[in-house]
Amino acid sequence: MDNIRKKTLLIIFVSMAFFSILTLAAIFIINELNYNQPEIYDISSDTQGVSDQEILIGSSSALSGHAGFLGTNYMHGALSYLNEINKQGGIYGRKIRLISYDDQYDPPQTIINTQKLINEDGVFALFNYVGTPTAIRIIPIVEEAKIPLLGILSGANVLRDPSNRYIFNIRSSYFQETELAIDFFVDRLKLKKIAVFFQGDAYGSDGLEGTKIALIKRGMEPISFESYTRGTEDVEEAVEKIVSSGADAVVMIGTYGPSAKFVLLAKQKNPQLLFHSVSFVGAKEFINNLKGETSNVYITQVVPPPESSDRFESVKKFNETFLRYYPEEKPNSEAFEGFINAKVLVEALRKCKEDLNRGNFIASLESLRGFSVGTDDNVTFGPNDRQGLEKTYLTSINDGNLFIVEN
Repeated sequence: MDNIRKKTLLIIFVSMAFFSILTLAAIFIINELNYNQPEIYDISSDTQGVSDQEILIGSSSALSGHAGFLGTNYMHGALSYLNEINKQGGIYGRKIRLISYDDQYDPPQTIINTQKLINEDGVFALFNYVGTPTAIRIIPIVEEAKIPLLGILSGANVLRDPSNRYIFNIRSSYFQETELAIDFFVDRLKLKKIAVFFQGDAYGSDGLEGTKIALIKRGMEPISFESYTRGTEDVEEAVEKIVSSGADAVVMIGTYGPSAKFVLLAKQKNPQLLFHSVSFVGAKEFINNLKGETSNVYITQVVPPPESSDRFESVKKFNETFLRYYPEEKPNSEAFEGFINAKVLVEALRKCKEDLNRGNFIASLESLRGFSVGTDDNVTFGPNDRQGLEKTYLTSINDGNLFIVEN
């Protein structure tokens, strides 16, 4: 009996040791599998910037300096819509208060402004930022603070791919704009020699890449590509090299001052040259700087131009609302884009109803499917889709106004 008891105890002991080893091994494997998994952070209770009376929204954009036209009109367009919503009582009794700081299109200042908005002003979300080099510098801040950022006046691919949980782009991309430009120059006009003039930073490089991709699809490459330094109008060397390359057309990724100077100087050397600019140029100020030399100049837009009010009821409504609050200004594409951004912001806030927190707000944005902003394109987001609109418009200039170039 003693031997049987000893054997039984031995079997029990060995079995317990075996299962203990298995348990420890399982714990080790689970820990290893989870080691590199992203942090799961519950922001469903994060209501910073939300009170019974108001919702604080923060923005940093170029309100002065060499890109001041862009940020000012972008902001005025958004405010004209938000003012209307506040007049109607806000969102479930909460007024939307937009705190806006000027960064002069300077990335270090954008960082300072964003930190202030989050840490001192305590805003609920970020909204209506301007520019690629500025926006990409605050991505780490946005991720660390886990704060939503909706609406960036940039078509840069780096803000879209890979998708970022906290960043929502509304406008279409520079890749889509440059594809439309190459479709026009190469497929429709049968031009063979395409050059690129671009700003020497992340914005310009993104547009250059988009143009190269569009040309490669057609078995082509740029005949020349030249840059200028952001914040300057030192374009003379680029003009000389591009014109001497024998280019038929130039795709431009710049701001209004240097882009207009480039066109004027290049036209003096080759009056037959064609030009295209992406939307970030700031169409109205670009046209003003061209001083009437607008023939053979095309601009892609991510919203219909204000001159298309006979075609789009939403454009007519925007023009009326914008002039109600800014009667001394002329409706423009940047303001209309800001106006549309505000529509998307308000719709997402409304969908949260009274239970407003950052988690619900992000889920609300992700749930938007075919939300109409009154153009021929609807806003659609998703868990891995962080660009709401897909449409681009090719426009020409006539008597200082923009008109859509039809097929």
